[in-house]
Amino acid sequence: MPGTSSRMLALLSLLQSRRDWPGQVLAERLKVTSRTVRRDVDRLRELGYSITAAKGPDGGYRLAAGSELPPLLFDDEQAVAIAVALQSAPSSGVDLDEAAARALTTVKQVMPSRLRHRVEGIQFTDAGTPARVDPAVLEAVSTATREHRILRFEYGGDWSVPPRRVEPHAVVARRGRWYLVAWDLDKADWRIYRLDRMTPKSPAGAAFTPRPVPTGGAGSYLASRLKGSDDGNAWPCYGELLIELPAAAIAPWLGDGELEQVSETSCRVRAGSWSWAGLASWALRFDAPFTVLGPDGFIDSLSGFAGRIEAARPD
Repeated sequence: MPGTSSRMLALLSLLQSRRDWPGQVLAERLKVTSRTVRRDVDRLRELGYSITAAKGPDGGYRLAAGSELPPLLFDDEQAVAIAVALQSAPSSGVDLDEAAARALTTVKQVMPSRLRHRVEGIQFTDAGTPARVDPAVLEAVSTATREHRILRFEYGGDWSVPPRRVEPHAVVARRGRWYLVAWDLDKADWRIYRLDRMTPKSPAGAAFTPRPVPTGGAGSYLASRLKGSDDGNAWPCYGELLIELPAAAIAPWLGDGELEQVSETSCRVRAGSWSWAGLASWALRFDAPFTVLGPDGFIDSLSGFAGRIEAARPD
């Protein structure tokens, strides 16, 4: 049986992971009796955690929001997760570097020495992203999105253009950038805006009724638009190639393509791009012999590319 302190930590971690826990299930997960679970719940209540209980044979426990912040308890995995998450704040794209550093210092101060030494051993440099979002902008846009209220904002720093008026539907983070998927009221169409280029006006406007997002979800719609496609999360052009390189030399640059190793020195690759020209340039990046296997549209386009490249040579 685990010690009381470690068992209470495990119990708290379970209570935080989902809304309701039947008492018997908690006992089975912790490998103790239901009576021990009740005692540990009482101890957590004494520490300031607000835990409600339902009586009866199917009764259980729920960790409720309290009026005061109780002592924070972390197991080893949670401590490591916090250290990595806070140190990688620059890659989030939100301008919270200083706040994240202060938060990490505060958390380490209340950790046991064993955990603190482990967390301090996790050190790395995060280069971050050049496009940083003001936390106030993220909060304003997210609030308008959550409350389904019309959002007005300046965009791109051009103050001579009237503010955009949109119905914000979703905020999406992708590869260090933050995007707003919204219905533009003036364009009567869906648009995608970068949060690092937005300056919201306050307060937010009237409430609106959300519309169905194309492709069924904001994430897939953003992915499809970034690929230049209006029809699902797919590239407008796909091609098959045989590239004379081993898989290890292609895989790091494959992106969302598909790779099949044909031999030790060659691979069949299926990749997508916004155009046949884009697909050809993607293949040329490897600086290795390749053969276009299809489709016919890709094959037919090659002679035109060759002529344009030849014409680009100076006399």
